[in-house]
Amino acid sequence: MPEHFAFVTGRLARPRLEKILCELADLNFRWSIVDIGVKVAALMTEAIIERRLMLPPETDKVILPGRARVDLGRLKARFGVVFERGPDELVDLPRFLGRVGPPPDLSAHAVRIFAEIVDAPALAVDAVVARGLLLRSEGADVIDLGCLPGAPFPHLEDAVRELKAAGLQVSVDSADPEELERGAKAGADWLLSLNRSTLSIAQDTGAAAILIPEMHGDMASLFEAMEMADRAGISWVADPILDPIHFGFMDSLSRYAELRRTYPDAPILMGTGNLTELTDADTGGVTAMLMGICSELDIANVLVVHVSPHTRRTIQEHDISRRIMHAARRDHSLPRDYSSALLQLHDRIPYASTPAEVATLARQVRDRNFRIEVTSEGIHIYNADGHHVAGDAMSLFPKLGVEQDGAHAFYLGTELMKAETAFRLGKRYAQDEPLNWGVAVDQRSEDKSRLAEAGHTLRAKTKG
Repeated sequence: MPEHFAFVTGRLARPRLEKILCELADLNFRWSIVDIGVKVAALMTEAIIERRLMLPPETDKVILPGRARVDLGRLKARFGVVFERGPDELVDLPRFLGRVGPPPDLSAHAVRIFAEIVDAPALAVDAVVARGLLLRSEGADVIDLGCLPGAPFPHLEDAVRELKAAGLQVSVDSADPEELERGAKAGADWLLSLNRSTLSIAQDTGAAAILIPEMHGDMASLFEAMEMADRAGISWVADPILDPIHFGFMDSLSRYAELRRTYPDAPILMGTGNLTELTDADTGGVTAMLMGICSELDIANVLVVHVSPHTRRTIQEHDISRRIMHAARRDHSLPRDYSSALLQLHDRIPYASTPAEVATLARQVRDRNFRIEVTSEGIHIYNADGHHVAGDAMSLFPKLGVEQDGAHAFYLGTELMKAETAFRLGKRYAQDEPLNWGVAVDQRSEDKSRLAEAGHTLRAKTKG
């Protein structure tokens, strides 16, 4: 017999929840709706659920609103059935229910990230170590010490040794053979930018070589260096070098494909900085495309650099991209529905409600608390006194009657500007929640087992 799901909700959301469930076809479960007796479903507490929840005897699983702040384990122990959070918004329920098994597993990946410290010669050793630890926390696997032409690096050896002592893998990238030799003797794990003429630097050091063509684009010299490394017993990774757009970009992509065709098992590295740094475009999409190419060509190493301020999240973007691409390839799937972390500016489903659904909710409200929502028509703000819609926040303020209530006006101004940002960009808005900028910003940690404390404006208003 199919499982029976009990969907717990509040009075306002029940009609829409029932409509969505009735419209779903070919369900592999039976369902019922339990109205917990509160207006707003997200405000139900654990205590309310324990006191009021009456489940049908055949219930196998209870689906709670995504914003319910409760301890699922305690509720399971109390009622003897599995409790699960559904999506934050009802509009996402069909996709939630169509999910097979647990959420996508993004714990695995198949790409090693080399993160370059481009100004290493100018930093003190302790600053180099601090930067390396930060890069590792952002997703880097190897810390690359970038040596600058003509810039002395007297503390190179100390930097390598201290990074290693901190538990980090280290590579050294230099056009100066002497600096590469010094790095290798200090214990570097990788030496970058070696070619057939400089390959001997890595001999008997234990360092692996990142091989490049002797002359730019000369694949024959790269192939020769690879074969020389094999004969010498030197571990290696080949890098044909990715060129910037309009300066050989497509030809360089062809070289990566040529390398993979000629040597099906060769380990390859791609340096992505010539695209992310030298293109005035948000880097999340650029990175996703490059990591998709890496996935198709089995490129298992990338060199990532952050110089321009607009690439400030490039390590995190490469990290989530490698996980998404690995999962999609594993599943023989398109890289969709694995994570929204790279949907930083626009959401695929930006509106949680239609204008008609908001209007229906607004007619049911009997109190003066303001609700704010965003639909394709604009920003909606409503309470028992009225329902207003506009495309910009400022035009709504004169209609709210909060001129003498500074704390409330401040709160509403903050929320309405956030709603306007969401409307203009096509992002999902939820009142009292931050906009989801994906991996572009650090995510706020949140305890979903308890309700959030009152904010500053509410505390100020209560004291007043």
